[in-house]
Amino acid sequence: MCRKYDYENYLSTLLLPKELRPAAFALRAFNVEVSRSVGVQVSEPQIAKLRLKFWYDSIDKCFEPEGSKSYVKDQPVLRELKRTVGTHKLNKIYLRRLVTARERPANKAFETLRELEDYADQTCSSMLHLLVELSGVKDLQVDHAASHLGKAQGIAMLLRAIPHAGRQQAVCVPLEVLVKHGVSQERILRSDRSDKGVEECIFEVASLANTHLKLTRQMLPQVPRVVRKIFLPAVATDGYLERLRRSHFLLAHPSCMKRDTMLPARLFWKTLFNKY
Repeated sequence: MCRKYDYENYLSTLLLPKELRPAAFALRAFNVEVSRSVGVQVSEPQIAKLRLKFWYDSIDKCFEPEGSKSYVKDQPVLRELKRTVGTHKLNKIYLRRLVTARERPANKAFETLRELEDYADQTCSSMLHLLVELSGVKDLQVDHAASHLGKAQGIAMLLRAIPHAGRQQAVCVPLEVLVKHGVSQERILRSDRSDKGVEECIFEVASLANTHLKLTRQMLPQVPRVVRKIFLPAVATDGYLERLRRSHFLLAHPSCMKRDTMLPARLFWKTLFNKY
C-alpha cells in the first residue's frame, strides 16, 4: 500500500533501522488510508466525513487493552497500528491530528501562508513526530526540526497536487498571495508558462517550503543519527523544489510531474553520510 500510494516515503522508510521499520510502515499505512478517505470529498463529502470518523474512532480502539473485542483485528492496517501502539509510547494527539486535519473541505481556500503552514504541520509534522517517538528520542531541538521539515514537505506536496486538482477544488496558494499578485485560482490551475503572476505566486509558496527545509538542515548537528534517517523525506522535498526552481516554477512542467528516478540513489548516498 505505501509503495503504491506513498512511494517517496516508502523508500525513506526502507532505510530506517530494521527494528523501527515494521512500526514505521504501520504508521505510514494508517496515514495513507486516512488521506485516501478524502478522495471523494468533492463529489461525496458525507462519505468522506464518515470514513474520517471511522479512522478517528479507530485510534481509541487501538489504545484499548489487548483483550478488548473490536473490529481492529479484522482490519490489517489497524491490526498493525494496535501492535505498534502496544510496543511503543505514542502520543494519541498526533494520530488524531492526521485525521482531523483532513476534515478541511476540499473547496475551502487557505486564507494566509500561516494557515497553509498549520495544515502542513498537522498532516506531515505529526507523522514525523510519531516516527521520532518510535526511536525513543526526546529532544526539543529534534521536535523543532521535525516541525520545520513537516511544513516543508507538506507545502511541497500541496504544490505537487495542484496540476491534478479538479475545478471544484481550491488550490493551495493562499488568498493573500493571490491578491498580492493579482492572480485568480483559475490562472493557477491553467499553469501558463508565460504567466508571470502565477510564477510569482508559486515562487512565494515554494520559497516558504524551502525556508523550512533549510532550517531543518541547519539543525543537523543537534539531530541524533537514528533521527537523521527518519528525516530522509527531506531529500525528496529538496529534489522537487529544485526541479520546480529550474522549471521557473511551472507546476505542470514534465520534470515536476514525473517520478524522480534518481531518488533511491540520492537517499542511499545521504544515508551513507548520515545526512538528510
